[in-house]
Amino acid sequence: MRRLILIALFSLSFTFASAQTWEAGGFLGSSGYMGDINPVKPFKFTDFAFGAQLKRNFDGYWSAKLAFMQGKLQGNDANTSNLNQRQRNLNFYSPISELSLQVEFNLFKYLSGGDKYGYGSRKISPYLFLGVAGFSFNPLTEFLGNEIELIAVQTEDVAYKNNAISVPYGTGVKYNIRGNLNLIGEIGYRTTFTDYLDDISGRYPDFTVITPKSPISQQLSDRSVIAQIPGNQRGDFRPRDTYMFAGISLTYTFVSSKCPTF
Repeated sequence: MRRLILIALFSLSFTFASAQTWEAGGFLGSSGYMGDINPVKPFKFTDFAFGAQLKRNFDGYWSAKLAFMQGKLQGNDANTSNLNQRQRNLNFYSPISELSLQVEFNLFKYLSGGDKYGYGSRKISPYLFLGVAGFSFNPLTEFLGNEIELIAVQTEDVAYKNNAISVPYGTGVKYNIRGNLNLIGEIGYRTTFTDYLDDISGRYPDFTVITPKSPISQQLSDRSVIAQIPGNQRGDFRPRDTYMFAGISLTYTFVSSKCPTF
């Protein structure tokens, strides 16, 4: 993730050299997750999320945005209507931190920051976005009154990292409230390059032939109402998990009269 941050800042430094119209603001909303515990509900937002953004408006249609987002993900088999999942009885929760670089395309020629910049004529416009992000996560669970970091327990005998790359994409609507102020509503999904946001992916391991990484590895691997046979399916076998954010942003558009030197 450190490398992504450096690349993003390095890329933006070139943009600063020709800076004209910029936007900065904050985000408030909700975060959610889709994966082995929630495989089919794309609008299941469960927790509070917040963030900040710095945007370069190239014209009335195109923008580049550097954004930071912070939220929480969670899932619990006990809360689903699927009988097999309730019997599996797994759960997790995890903080999520993301730094992304996105490109936005306005469907109309948007009036970013007022008509004095000459960028557009529409006070409202839907838009689409696509980008790349680095994020960190840490799946946790409660066990015998204690909070357990599942990444260390290796419930499937797999050593995975707590950071990965994702592809943000989504849509929203921008509204120029007045002059330099903009109100933005957005929903966005992140396809990740990991299947362990929820610490669930493949099959139940056989702890009689492998050495558990923790004394509680087996108990946390198989928390089923009916004990599972090693080798049985534990996850849904889809190769990637997804997380999402939805909410509103309030941004301020400004013009840089002097270009920073890098």
